[in-house]
Amino acid sequence: MLLTLSGVLATEQLQQIRTLMAGARFQDGRLSAGREANRVKHNEEMVQEQELYTRLNNIVMGSLVQHAVYQQAVLPHRVAAPFYARYVPGMDYGDHVDDPVMGPMGQRYRSDVSTTVFLSSPEDYEGGELVIRSSFGEQRIKLAAGDAVVYPSSSTHHVAPVSAGERLVAVTWAQSLVRDPGRRELLYSLARARDLLLEKSPDEQETTLVSNSYTNLVRMWAEV
Repeated sequence: MLLTLSGVLATEQLQQIRTLMAGARFQDGRLSAGREANRVKHNEEMVQEQELYTRLNNIVMGSLVQHAVYQQAVLPHRVAAPFYARYVPGMDYGDHVDDPVMGPMGQRYRSDVSTTVFLSSPEDYEGGELVIRSSFGEQRIKLAAGDAVVYPSSSTHHVAPVSAGERLVAVTWAQSLVRDPGRRELLYSLARARDLLLEKSPDEQETTLVSNSYTNLVRMWAEV
C-alpha cells in the first residue's frame, strides 16, 4: 500500500528544521548503504551529531508517529530513527529495494514499511521525484514540504536526478505489528470504515460488529 500523509509537519516546525539543518555537516550517503545500494546511491546524509540529531528527531519523528493515518496504516511496532538526506544537482539514488533487516546488533528490526518525509518545497528543486514501482505501474511522488509518503519496503524505488536546487528529506523505516502488506491494507480499510461508523452511528449494532472484527483481526495477526 502506497499512501500519502498530509500535514505531518507544520510550517513553524519546517522553519525550525531548516534552521537546524543549515548548520549541519553532511557526508557521502554511501557510508550507510548496503552492498547493493552502494552501487546506485549518490546523495549526502547528515552526520548524526547527538544534540542536533536529537532535536531534529524530536520534531520530525515526534510528529510522524503521532499522525493518525500513519498509526492506522503502518501499525508500527518498532520505528527507526531517520536518516536526513540531501540531494543537490547531479545527485540521485538508483533503483533499489530497502534492506530487509536493519539496525545495529541488539537493536535489529525488520523493515516492513518505508517512509519519506519531504522537508523541501517542490519549488525548491527540479527533478528529484521519488519513483516507486507498484502493481499499478510507476508512481512519481514529489510532495509539499511537511507531507510524507509510506510504501512497502519491499518495493523497487529510486530518486530521480536533481537538476537544480536542493532536495531535503527524512527517511525512516518501521517494523509493523502485522508483517503481511495485504493484511495491513485490509486492516487500514476496516479502520477507516470503523471510524466513519463511530462518527455517524456509534450506537448501532453494525458499528459494534465492525469495531470488534477490526480488534480481533489485529489480535489474530499481530506479532509482538
